[in-house]
Amino acid sequence: QAQFVESGGGLVQPGGSLELSCAYSGSSFNMFTMAWYRQTPGNQREWVASISRGGSTNHKDFVRGRFTISKDNAKKMGYLQMNSLKAEGSAVYYCNFPSALGPWGRGTQVTGSS
Repeated sequence: QAQFVESGGGLVQPGGSLELSCAYSGSSFNMFTMAWYRQTPGNQREWVASISRGGSTNHKDFVRGRFTISKDNAKKMGYLQMNSLKAEGSAVYYCNFPSALGPWGRGTQVTGSS
């Protein structure tokens, strides 16, 4: 079964940057909108950003202007460039296809340091 593998998380100071990566093992990466989600302890997973088949992007209000979603169809990779990170950015980040949800990966932890 196709899987998502997220990577690139880590400890980051306020105002710092990280780039998350999402690797997809299936063959249909370019057929669906891809999205990034995040989850903090005790809360439900929430949508952060998405990119359509054609490359149109949409970002949640609280990250707009700071985070940028992108993808490389040939590599079957998705990315989330995170700049000007704040404390509320500490979470586990996941990727998936919102219109064709597959098994969730393990995610990648992003932790803001004080």
